[in-house]
Amino acid sequence: MYGLKTEASFDGAHFLTDYHGKCENLHGHRWRVVAYVRQEELQAEGTTRGMVVDFGAFKQAVREEVARLDHMFLVEEGSLRRSTIEALQGEGFTLLVLPFRTTAENLARYLYQRISARHLPVSQVDVYETPLNCASYFGK
Repeated sequence: MYGLKTEASFDGAHFLTDYHGKCENLHGHRWRVVAYVRQEELQAEGTTRGMVVDFGAFKQAVREEVARLDHMFLVEEGSLRRSTIEALQGEGFTLLVLPFRTTAENLARYLYQRISARHLPVSQVDVYETPLNCASYFGK
């Protein structure tokens, strides 16, 4: 089995609705994302011969997906009133409303799915909220 990994990071704010602790309040992280691709065999022909995948294409895909989250206020759909969202946007804040609770676990799955949709053999995505704590999503 062969594999590659690459990392990217983004700064973003979020909060956890109905959570009873400090994370219920709006706060931010320097999120670190580590993505892995894995294949049984190396490419046999063409410009990627002898490679798992084109490392440049893999790095670019991960960085582009992570960049979509950079300096965003990540908001779970339905967690804020429409008027609150409109007020924040009216003040110039950039929000990304997502259809899930904005936990590290869900962000790992979200990024896994987006990277996988680029036809890369992604096997795992780790999302670190702090330097020592991460959540992982594994492919099948």
